[in-house]
Amino acid sequence: MEHNIHTLLKKLAEGTVSVEEAELALKAAPFVDLGFAKVDMHRKIRQGAGEVIYGAGKTAEEISDIISAMQSHGQEHILITRLSEEKYSALAPSLGQNAVYNARAGLCVIGGTVRPDGLGKIVVATGGTSDIPVAEEAAATAEFLGNEVLRLYDVGVAGLHRLLPHVEELMSANVIIAIAGMEGALASVVGGLADCPVIAVPTSVGYGASFGGLSALLSMLNSCASGVSVVNIDNGFGAAFIASRINHPKMHTKKA
Repeated sequence: MEHNIHTLLKKLAEGTVSVEEAELALKAAPFVDLGFAKVDMHRKIRQGAGEVIYGAGKTAEEISDIISAMQSHGQEHILITRLSEEKYSALAPSLGQNAVYNARAGLCVIGGTVRPDGLGKIVVATGGTSDIPVAEEAAATAEFLGNEVLRLYDVGVAGLHRLLPHVEELMSANVIIAIAGMEGALASVVGGLADCPVIAVPTSVGYGASFGGLSALLSMLNSCASGVSVVNIDNGFGAAFIASRINHPKMHTKKA
């Protein structure tokens, strides 16, 4: 039975599906109970994007079972975050050429690339090279969600002249994700240059007194630049999801 509600309702209206069949499909569709996980099959209907698999804490076998459940219910485009190389190696034989693994981000995309259909570009900028793993999680997630992404890496305040040649790119962005550890100053600098929303991501990069990213988090929360919002430490995925929603306003416009 077709689990896409729009298609299902069209078939119901056309008479090719009975009321009883449609009712059964709707009852079965919300989630698949695997015992260890309840896979949400209505996530895309509610939020505009299908459920994402968080790889940390799950075994390769559990991840494989979740992938199978998603694919059997029509979700062919799948994102797995926080996936170690060891787990990916265990999954790779069953995924074949249908999957692309980004080792730096610890992220796997199944089902190929998505054509960008957002309003503009999402710029992902980092303070330093050590912030790139979080940045790659953000950039690859944003691309998975159908956004054009521009990466600006290692443009932090320790050498501000490295950022200045990219001012035009910052000003032309629709959303900027500013990622930095240490004191997290990049978000304020970028926020003072751009007229678009800036999503700040503190990273756990830094010496002892950075407290695993807490110092950068507090600095970003206290940014003096208007238009800066902040997500949790090392949460590149969360920043990208918010940025994608900003870049796809029509997808979330409520109809009267």
